Amino acid sequence: MNSEPDAVLGPFSSPDARATPWASALAVIGEAEVFWLSTVRPDGRPHVTPLPAAWSLGGMCFTTGGQERKARNLEHESRCVLTTGTNALTGVDIVIEGVAAVVDGRSDRERAVADFELKYGAHLTAPEGSWHGPGEAVVAGDTRLYRVSPTVGFAFGMLPVSSQTRYTWPSR
Repeated sequence: MNSEPDAVLGPFSSPDARATPWASALAVIGEAEVFWLSTVRPDGRPHVTPLPAAWSLGGMCFTTGGQERKARNLEHESRCVLTTGTNALTGVDIVIEGVAAVVDGRSDRERAVADFELKYGAHLTAPEGSWHGPGEAVVAGDTRLYRVSPTVGFAFGMLPVSSQTRYTWPSR
């Protein structure tokens, strides 16, 4: 679950570009506050929503209520995409494609909540925080915790040198 992916520089990269190391991609993921989750509705239409997410349990984790559109979509089609980045022409943007599954084990939910609280700090832990209090609901299983097991990922390096790195994970 914690294996490092292979990284290959893509053909749309500048001649002097280098592949973005996985550690650098993880740093972008660790600093990003907002991710965009793309799922597919049962009728085939796309659905995109912003949310907080964290790398935990060897994949991208996020939470949602069981009746929210993204949860209903994932019940129908578990493949999804999470993206984040700079929203500018400099820096690095990250795309993680994979398969989402509900995290059932209490110890895994506790680990993921700890990772979220470490990443988002007062946003989750302070009474005046943006998303105060979901940790207890996630640990208890009242709020769904999803883990996206990555199948492929990309790091798109922007100016001054453009690069496209493709990450693939060994078969699990």
